[in-house]
Amino acid sequence: MHASEAVPERDAALLALAQRLTVEAGRGAPRALIRLAGGRNNQVYRLDTDDGPLVLKRYFRDARDSRDRLGAEWSFVTHAWSRGIRAVPEPLACDRAEQAGLYSFVEGRKLTAAELTPAHVEAAIDFVLAVNEPPRPVLAPGSEACFSLADHISTIGRRVARLARLDDDVPHVAEARKLVPHLQLIWDAVKGLIRARALREGLEMNQALSADETCLSPSDFGFHNALIDDAGKLTFLDFEYAGRDDPAKLVSDFFCQPDVPVPLSLHGHFIDRITQGLDLDAAGVARCRLLLDAYQIKWTCIILNDFLPLGATRRAFADAGAWEKRCAEQLAKAEAKLALVCADDTP
Repeated sequence: MHASEAVPERDAALLALAQRLTVEAGRGAPRALIRLAGGRNNQVYRLDTDDGPLVLKRYFRDARDSRDRLGAEWSFVTHAWSRGIRAVPEPLACDRAEQAGLYSFVEGRKLTAAELTPAHVEAAIDFVLAVNEPPRPVLAPGSEACFSLADHISTIGRRVARLARLDDDVPHVAEARKLVPHLQLIWDAVKGLIRARALREGLEMNQALSADETCLSPSDFGFHNALIDDAGKLTFLDFEYAGRDDPAKLVSDFFCQPDVPVPLSLHGHFIDRITQGLDLDAAGVARCRLLLDAYQIKWTCIILNDFLPLGATRRAFADAGAWEKRCAEQLAKAEAKLALVCADDTP
């Protein structure tokens, strides 16, 4: 069956886009488009062609969100592929006007937290170090990139502040509103501890990182954005927030993302390997250890994005699934994530 028969007439523009990109990539003609589940910010399709399956990705855009999701992912994956790194999909063609990219199709499934092993974490570290092998390209800063301790505080603080404006039309918003004051109190305590500990360790809150102290970060990095095949090979996905950043943010995000949690018992080892591979100085190591609770707060805010007006718009673009059920699940995740924060002054 040809794609023109398999895709509804209302999706003719999407089919035309697929045809243009496969021609540009030198691949076979499209035969069918199948929407893939799980996309949180974008629309992702399996594109069956005469030469086999590919992935067509359409990136979310909104006047209130200026991030260049396609540009960030395309630059990162193109860099990785050019270095011989095959733990990412191959970039094949893109259309910047349509905010769409065509990539190789990756066979595999998501890992579960129960089957996660230290070997998988080692593979993730190997990937980060491989993309940072010199010479590194000069890419744009990643989404919400932080280049000082003050940047981390300000960025997370903005996320906390946004929770004062939840969307009245989102299911379970009343319960979400009850959680926000508690989150604010914990955030205030965490901010105070970071400043006190930074003072004890001689870290300047406003000291800007030099270029050598930054890294090329996949951003939003973790096993929630990875597939594993039958042979045990991991492929990492979704680099729409990638770019230059503080290694401490990469480490903290990796251990705070909630979907496939990485045991905190491996936090020290992860920092040790990143320190050696990226040649972090004492201040870099200290930031990696200092910011974990702050990023637990950040990820609580991210989980609650569904209750924000823009979050609701983005999710509606990406996935028209059971909205009420998802919001209830996100609220439970946020409560569990916030419970992990240890806001005391234990060394």
